[in-house]
Amino acid sequence: MRDYQLIGAEIPCSRLAINTPLRIKDALVSVDFRGGIKHRIDVNPEDPINSVRMRTVGHRVTAELPGEDGTDGGTITIEQNDVDVDAPSILRQTQTFPPRYEFREVSTFTMTIDRPGNGGEPLVLTTKEPMVLIGQLTQYPPRGDLYTLEKPVELVDLEDPDKVLAVIQKFPVKVGGL
Repeated sequence: MRDYQLIGAEIPCSRLAINTPLRIKDALVSVDFRGGIKHRIDVNPEDPINSVRMRTVGHRVTAELPGEDGTDGGTITIEQNDVDVDAPSILRQTQTFPPRYEFREVSTFTMTIDRPGNGGEPLVLTTKEPMVLIGQLTQYPPRGDLYTLEKPVELVDLEDPDKVLAVIQKFPVKVGGL
């Protein structure tokens, strides 16, 4: 992975997570998230030969909520909380020939649930703990590779961080370079 020409490069990737099970309060829904993510490649001082750190510099996916009787059920938007200052995500080469990589993507984000006719403000939640996605890749940027969730992601209201209001149970996301 010692390709210093890539350090500082920003890599945009599309994201598609079909049939994502999501519990919002007591309701279980299945939604399709579409959008993208962009990572900036940084040096990994702990293992500069076999890996790089990946700083998230843009992440946004949206999904349509199912409505009753074909009506608009609203939208869910996931966006990164802030610029990724410590770059916890790691792309590591696990095999040289044929090349194999493991991408451990760690992110915190805000989820906004906006339902029309709800009469109130959108529900804005944040991750209780960072979301961790694992991708087993044969190349980077990926080309439609499936990343899986390490464990379910709990989402809380910032004003009541002990009460879990939503859970992403699985996030089977296909990621591809643009």
